Amino acid sequence: MKVRAQMSMMFHLDKCIGCHTCSVACKNIWTDRPGAEYMWWNNVETRPGTGYPTGWEDQDHYKGGWKSDGKGTIDLRLQSRTGALANLFFNPVLPQLEDYYDPYTHKYSDLFDAPPSEQQPTAMPISQITGEPIQISSGPNWDDDLGGSDIYASNDVSLADLDPGVREQMQEIERVVFNYLPRICNHCLNPTCIAACPSKAIYKRGEDGIVLVNEDKCRAWRMCVAACPYKKVYYNWSTGKSEKCILCFPRMEVGEAPACAHSCVGRIRYMGVLLYDADKIESAASVDEDELIGAQLDAILDPEDPIVIEAALHAGIGQDWLDVARRSPVYQFVKVWGIALPLHAEFRTMAMMFYVPPLSPVISTIENELVRLDIPDEPEDFALFDHLDRARLPVKYLANLFSVGNEELIRQILRKMYAVRIFKRHQSLNDGTINDAIRKMLDSANLDEAQAEAMYRLTTIPTIDERFVLPPYHREMSIEELNDPLAYKGKVGVGYIEEPKRGW
Repeated sequence: MKVRAQMSMMFHLDKCIGCHTCSVACKNIWTDRPGAEYMWWNNVETRPGTGYPTGWEDQDHYKGGWKSDGKGTIDLRLQSRTGALANLFFNPVLPQLEDYYDPYTHKYSDLFDAPPSEQQPTAMPISQITGEPIQISSGPNWDDDLGGSDIYASNDVSLADLDPGVREQMQEIERVVFNYLPRICNHCLNPTCIAACPSKAIYKRGEDGIVLVNEDKCRAWRMCVAACPYKKVYYNWSTGKSEKCILCFPRMEVGEAPACAHSCVGRIRYMGVLLYDADKIESAASVDEDELIGAQLDAILDPEDPIVIEAALHAGIGQDWLDVARRSPVYQFVKVWGIALPLHAEFRTMAMMFYVPPLSPVISTIENELVRLDIPDEPEDFALFDHLDRARLPVKYLANLFSVGNEELIRQILRKMYAVRIFKRHQSLNDGTINDAIRKMLDSANLDEAQAEAMYRLTTIPTIDERFVLPPYHREMSIEELNDPLAYKGKVGVGYIEEPKRGW
C-alpha cells in the first residue's frame, strides 16, 4: 500500500444557481493577462448543452483521455508512442480558437468621440487578439440558461443514447429543464496531460496531488491540451506556454480556500483531503467500464483504518494531515454517504473532483403529482421512489454524466437525497417527531436518522470551517516566492514532495 494525499473538491449541483461568481473570481486573479483572455480555468455550463470548449465531451473527435485494450491495460486515446512523433508539428485534434471563442472587448472610445447624432452611439466589439472589429457569435457561456438551445442543447453528447421518445420530450421542454455544471481541472490521479507531455513539463505535486505546469520546461507542444479529456489545459498564445488551474495553492498554503470556492454564492463547494492507494491506480483505471466507479472509490482509503494510518505515517504524511483527512467533508459525501461521483469516469483519468447530482429538476414533476404533506402510515403507499424515471431530466442523462451509464447508481443517490428531504419536512411539520413510515423510508434508502441529520446539516447550514477543511502546509516562504507564487520550488512541509515525473 502506497498512501498518498489528495486535495479534492466536491460540487453540490442541487445548490448551484448559475451566477458565475466563481468564474469571475478565478478570471480576475489568474487569467486577466495577454494570451489568457479566452482561458476560463473555472467555468459554469448549462446542461443540456455542449459546454466549453464546444463539444469537449466528444472524445471521438478530440481523442482525450485513456482507452482500454480490453486486456487490462490502457493507452492514450490521442496517440501511440510512434504517433506522438508524427503529431508533434501537426495535431489534427487540437482544439481551435473557434471551439472556444475569439476573446473580445469593445471600442469604448466610440462612445465618447461619436459626433452628434439622432442615433445612440455604440461601442464596436473588437478582437483582443488581432484588434480588428469582429462579429460576436460565441462565448464561454453562450448557451447559458439554454439561450440558443436549438444549436447547443440538442448537440449535447450525453443525450446521444437516450431513447428517441425521451430525447424528443427534452427537445420540447429544454428551455425550462436544465441544471448547472461548474468545472475546473480535476487534478486527476491518472492524468493524461502528464502522460502526453513530451517535455515532462507537467507534474503532480506529491504532497497534495495538485497538477501543475513547470513553464520553464514547457516547449509549447500542446499535447497536454489535446490529451486532457476535460479540456482544462490552455495554451497562452502570448507567452507560448501551457497554463491550467492550480487549485489556488498559494491561497491554500496560507489557510484560504481557492477563489472559486470562497466566492461561491450558493455554497455548493466543499474541500478536503482524501487518502488514496497509489498502487491501485493502474488496475483501477484499467477495469471494464461498468466497474470504473467502484474501482476508483475502492482506491480511496479510510483515514480511520489503523493500517492506513500506519502506511500514511510511513509515507511521510503527518498526523495533522491525517486529522484533516478524518474531518474531510468530501470523504463524507463520496465514501460514507456515497452520493458524490466523478464526472465522466469513462475517460479513465480518475478525476478527483466529485459531484452530487441535481435533485430539484428531477423531482419537481413527481412532487407535483404525488407528494402529500400528510405522509401515509404504510410505506407501500409511498410510491415516490418508483417514479424517478418520470422526471423531466432523465436519470439516463445524469448517468451518462456521472456514473458511466449506470442508472441504478444515480437512482440510489436520488433516493437518499429525497429521503432526507421528506424526513426533514415531516420532522418540521410534526414538532420534531417522525413515524414508522418515515423510518422505513430511510431504511429503504440505506440511511438512518443520524445519517439523514448529518447530510442535511452539512448540505444546508455548514460553517466555512466545515466546508473547507484545509491541511496545514506550514510554509516558510521567501519574499521572492510570496511575490511570485508560481515560481514556488517545493519546500518540504508536513507532507511529502516527489520530483516531477511523467505519471504515477
